[in-house]
Amino acid sequence: MAEGQGHERWAHTSMICALIANIHRDPKKQRPFTPDDFNPHATRKHGCGSGDSGDSGGVIEVNDTTIGLMRAAFVGSP
Repeated sequence: MAEGQGHERWAHTSMICALIANIHRDPKKQRPFTPDDFNPHATRKHGCGSGDSGDSGGVIEVNDTTIGLMRAAFVGSP
């Protein structure tokens, strides 16, 4: 029963998150967000969180190569 309440609460919360994100997105540069983009209980059909891509389960291994890529993506310098 508690698990069902958690799913219901996340469904509600993720709908509000999608609404807020869609209000602030640039329609020329981004696709519309869906509640499933914010819901941890939703099954993923695309993106890195799907876990369907093989052995990693949607996890990015941090090593010398990926740390440089993450630094460039988030900080803006290689």
